[in-house]
Amino acid sequence: MAEVSMQVIAHIRSDFPTKFGLPRQSGLSDGLKAAVVFEPSYRRLEAVRGLESFSHLWLIWQFSEVKQAEWSPTVRPPRLGGNRRVGVFATRSPFRPNAIGLSSVRLERIGWDEPDAPVLYITGADLMDGTPILDIKPYLPYTDAHPDAADGLGTPFAHPLRVECPDTLLQKIPPEKREGLLTALAEDPRPAYQSDEARVYGMPYAGQDIRFRVAKGVLTVCEIVPWEK
Repeated sequence: MAEVSMQVIAHIRSDFPTKFGLPRQSGLSDGLKAAVVFEPSYRRLEAVRGLESFSHLWLIWQFSEVKQAEWSPTVRPPRLGGNRRVGVFATRSPFRPNAIGLSSVRLERIGWDEPDAPVLYITGADLMDGTPILDIKPYLPYTDAHPDAADGLGTPFAHPLRVECPDTLLQKIPPEKREGLLTALAEDPRPAYQSDEARVYGMPYAGQDIRFRVAKGVLTVCEIVPWEK
């Protein structure tokens, strides 16, 4: 079989050290902030010249946490409850012949004058901290947006949960990261097959372990403690 090699050009810095709690797709939680930090060989100001005129980017990245050696032609999408198999190429499952992901994110600004410059500051990423970036392309609305496109999975996203988090707990999160936390929680971080209302879940975020329950459409934060790897 023919093989191609790719270079990791950058890595993501985000507040999610693990996969649990990540948005299911990019753009669902606009309050989540992250940064794209280039590897030294690609840390060239001229390489991103002109990128500041675009509002959104495509990130092409690697599912670096997927350790599966063999791929399967069919998978069980969470959006279908994990009960029905469909072709892997009809899903965005990470268990693919090539573990490559694609995300559309908003470019907030470019850090030109800092030690790792240029740094791309983005929102809406669905990537865990340290995710390898393989390429970056500008998002072109005249060709990349298709409002009338069909959703082959046929299942609309659930309505966001109502999040209740006491102020005494929310104060443990830096002010600039609170909106991101609340939007991520509202999208229901639980696996699609989990519905135990008595269960307490833990979601690592910004150095903290966010512990919560979900019952009757309400997510209640019970405790926020320092996260331990």
